[in-house]
Amino acid sequence: MKLRWLIALGFSIFGTGRAETLQSPKAECELLMNAVLPFAEKMLKKDGEFFPYGGALRNSGAIASMAGYDGRERPPSADVIKLLKQGFVVGANSGEFKATVLVYDVRVVVPSSGKKSDAIAVALNHRSNYSVIVYYSYELKNGVLTYGEIFAQKGESDIFAAK
Repeated sequence: MKLRWLIALGFSIFGTGRAETLQSPKAECELLMNAVLPFAEKMLKKDGEFFPYGGALRNSGAIASMAGYDGRERPPSADVIKLLKQGFVVGANSGEFKATVLVYDVRVVVPSSGKKSDAIAVALNHRSNYSVIVYYSYELKNGVLTYGEIFAQKGESDIFAAK
């Protein structure tokens, strides 16, 4: 089955925004992260889970919401992540995107405690060789979302081709 990726501009599940002219790749990625993270929080509180999704910062400063769909009602998260990354690479290669964000649910080992925790992973990539994954460890009880430790690690740098 052929996979497709979607960009929702006018109508999106978590809104669109415009970025102010920012200098630093880190600041632009933080803007993008802050625009998309509330959707994961909303879905966790409402449904206790969410499918991977993403967004992209266009050269114009507009933030595009992105979702992947392959025709299945409940595809494996790994398939959705692969589909989204393929769409990000197309936008990066065409010069349309200056930054991308991929948001997905994972289990991680929290560095300070060594214990496993659920976490929202936010993978950020910028065309200026900035790549990081931010983890928001959390606990969800009776629809109440409580954050634990927030930590980051070097990203995969797999969206923007090295120049």
